Amino acid sequence: MDRDNGPHVRVPEQRAPQQRSASGVDLRFSVLGPVRAWRDGEPLPSGSPQQRALLAALLLRGGRTATAAELIDAIWGDEPPSQALATIRTYASRLRKVLDPQTLVSDAGGYAIRAGHDALDVTVAQELAADAEKARASGDRGQARTLLGKALGLWDGEALASVPGPYAENQRTRLEEWRLQLTESRLDLDLEVGCHAEAVSELTALTAAHPLRERLRELLMIALYRSGRQAEALAVYADTRRLLADELGVDPRPELAQLQQRILRADEELARPADEPAPAPAPVRPAQLPATVPDFTGRASFVRELSDRLVTAEGSVMAVSALAGIGGVGKTTLAVHVAHQARQHFPDGQLYVDLQGAGARTAEPETVLGAFLRALGTAESAIPDSLDERAALYRSTLDGRRILVLLDNAHDAAQVRPLLPGTAGCAALITSRVRMVDLAGSHLVDLDVMSPEEALQLFTRIVGEERISSEREAALDVVAACGFLPLAIRIAASRLAARRTWTVSVLAAKLADERRRLDELQAGDLAVKATFELGYGQLEPAQARAFRLLGLADGPDISLAAAAALLNLEAHAAEDLLEALVDTSLLESAAPGRYRYHDLVRLYARSCAERGEEPLEERESALSRLLDFYLATAAGVYALERPGDRLVDHLEPTECAGLSFKNRHAALDWLYAEATNLLSCVCQSSHPRTLRRAVDLLYAALDLGESGANSKQYEAAAVTVREATRDCGDARAEGRAVMSLANVHQLAGRFDHADREAQEAMRLADTVQDLLPACWASNARGIIALYQNRHADGEAFLTQAIEAFRSDENRPGEASALCNLSRIHLATGRTESAITLAQSGIEIYDSLRHALRGANGRYALGLAFTQSMKLSDATSQLNHALEAFRDSRQRLWEGMALFRLAEVEIASGRHAQAAQYSESALTVLRGIGGDWRRGNVLTVLGRALDGIGQTGRAQVCWREALGIYEELGSPEAQDVRSLLAPAAT
Repeated sequence: MDRDNGPHVRVPEQRAPQQRSASGVDLRFSVLGPVRAWRDGEPLPSGSPQQRALLAALLLRGGRTATAAELIDAIWGDEPPSQALATIRTYASRLRKVLDPQTLVSDAGGYAIRAGHDALDVTVAQELAADAEKARASGDRGQARTLLGKALGLWDGEALASVPGPYAENQRTRLEEWRLQLTESRLDLDLEVGCHAEAVSELTALTAAHPLRERLRELLMIALYRSGRQAEALAVYADTRRLLADELGVDPRPELAQLQQRILRADEELARPADEPAPAPAPVRPAQLPATVPDFTGRASFVRELSDRLVTAEGSVMAVSALAGIGGVGKTTLAVHVAHQARQHFPDGQLYVDLQGAGARTAEPETVLGAFLRALGTAESAIPDSLDERAALYRSTLDGRRILVLLDNAHDAAQVRPLLPGTAGCAALITSRVRMVDLAGSHLVDLDVMSPEEALQLFTRIVGEERISSEREAALDVVAACGFLPLAIRIAASRLAARRTWTVSVLAAKLADERRRLDELQAGDLAVKATFELGYGQLEPAQARAFRLLGLADGPDISLAAAAALLNLEAHAAEDLLEALVDTSLLESAAPGRYRYHDLVRLYARSCAERGEEPLEERESALSRLLDFYLATAAGVYALERPGDRLVDHLEPTECAGLSFKNRHAALDWLYAEATNLLSCVCQSSHPRTLRRAVDLLYAALDLGESGANSKQYEAAAVTVREATRDCGDARAEGRAVMSLANVHQLAGRFDHADREAQEAMRLADTVQDLLPACWASNARGIIALYQNRHADGEAFLTQAIEAFRSDENRPGEASALCNLSRIHLATGRTESAITLAQSGIEIYDSLRHALRGANGRYALGLAFTQSMKLSDATSQLNHALEAFRDSRQRLWEGMALFRLAEVEIASGRHAQAAQYSESALTVLRGIGGDWRRGNVLTVLGRALDGIGQTGRAQVCWREALGIYEELGSPEAQDVRSLLAPAAT
């Protein structure tokens, strides 16, 4: 019998015939997993294992005919049954009935399947892989990565699962090899687009499953190196060399040895693909430039000068131009216009940011770098924490690309330096109110006011030629009164254009009254103020009131709902006023339903409110209403996320009902979208009249602190209100503010600080009989004591917390303390009672449909099941918790659940999976959770790596963990020393 058919089926090159099922029905087949068939989406019976073997053999021939002898050989090999031919015919007959006679056909003494071109999953995977190669060759790495991901997603476990016979076994081996090749290609692309941290997790598991596959080891070394884990990367090489010597008696291949040397040298070229002379085009091409104004006027010499300077970036230097001038002189308008004209010279994209340099809170460079890296396609988990690391990654990401960066409204050179690309081919265009003489290598441009001709031309374009032609002298008086500042001219012209009954002379006379009091040196800024006065003076009373009051609110912008609350109006009435202000150029529409001031206009609006036009009481009432809106809405989000929790009942009352949401996801969307505005409101409200509500707003918005997304801002706000409560002597507010800080410290792993703050919160709560911090502080001190191995203290605090929560009828709080007490019992060897306590907590949570905190209960129960070696139950509980944490965007607890799943896998002897979970935990916990938690994860990762034979890398992890524990003075240091001891002897 001819057995060549099996070995010569080359899966990656196979192509099915270009035809559809003759019956016209939609037939689909799968061999990348169990052998299955579907008709119009409905599964079809595929019969016995031997019948599936026949179907697989026919499918993998790609429409070509297989003789009966070939099929017998494929299914039974050298030992076919005596009735093999009859059996083949029987199987074929059954399959023909299941499929249809026109799909499985008899041909020249054999059989063939005639199906549609894309009917078989292998064929679809081939075409996706081929398209991925084309995309990669053309430089579109992002698309190539996506296509390979889709191809790999067609696998559903082991190919040809449970199909007997030599042919199936041969094809399983081939398909698995192809799958590994595709996986390696996709992982290579992962590294090229910056997803190093994610790749480490998968590569760790793959190297455990395929320990002798050197290409996987090479990719793992690169991923670790690019993730800042050089020592581990070198340990992978040492582990590989030892393994190859022990198993095969050979040395690593030269490519691996060369990679080791490059890592030892800290070769910067490893930051980009090694097999290409220069980086391929960026997978993401940002286009962030704001729209240029259609009536841009004049500035021709500046446009030429800046454009010529930007074009020099095509040579061997990075072009940096810093454009300086007073507020309102048109710096941003000119820079945006020039940037749009220069776009063709920067095909890899344009980045833009408003650095808010003229405001009270300038944009932090590390925050801007995070946004830029995301815009350039860098995965969130791959973005480092520190400013220096982000800046280095940013420069590496831009290396070889042609990107224009527009840094608008910069405060000073120090703010700008980390944001400069630093490589040839890129350019930075900066606007600022200050001359950046200390910005080395920059081309400085001082932008003055417009010439009279340019100013008149701009004014005419907005107002209209017919109204200007007969009053040219009056128009010149107007632009002169505006100090020839573009912003002032634009606002004045907008006012005139909106009033058809005014003549230009009327406008000139109004401005003349203001100009008489100005001297030449102050003309610029005061002309702007005069123009604002003109525009403001023409507002209807309701519009003027809205203009004044909206300027009082801190935060980069304001939503329509928040503005309506601040103005004490219905949403539709507030929208009418805000849109009218937009029409007058006194307010900008940042996005549908969101509004913001130009920084100069905001200052003017505040000055109008504070110079006596708005009584102090009304100003305070407006900000109080805004605080009410945020507090009421945040409390609603809290209640929706934590049903039954009585914390909201202890918050200060509000007069505003706040927003309501259809579901918890919409509520969380609002919370995170408004985070900056909400925390700015907390800081702005830290005076006696509003202080208690500001503190309670922090309580209601604690998700912002727990999630890791806004932890630094949340902590800064907590510090601000804590100091304010002390200044005011408000013990009740201070107790709650201190409790918020305790929570911040605990989440960051600063347990000594957290315990001191929680102790102070308890003292203050006892002084004023405030049950809210009394409950939560004792609960917090209990879990902190657990982390510090003070189990008796922890049990006492948690017992106290349970009693306090019960007296408050706060069942979710009681459940939280029960689950925490479960962990104390677990730490002291009382496993059965630990399980019972956790289950009691979960029962409460489930009765209240409390998904998020129920996940905390399942987390605790998972730990108890792990220690009692009920490992399948532990995995189930922890996976349930993991899904809930992800759904609620709780990154800290998502990382901790992954860490605990790694512990379960180690207890189950599945070290490769444990390593993958540990790596994922490290990725999720970047920048949150503190060093102590990182040390825990590194310790478990080391155990997992040691279990899969990567002992050198395990030692590196343990040494890093030991350094963390020793610096913190943690008792876990001794356990890690014992793990390292065998290597030292």
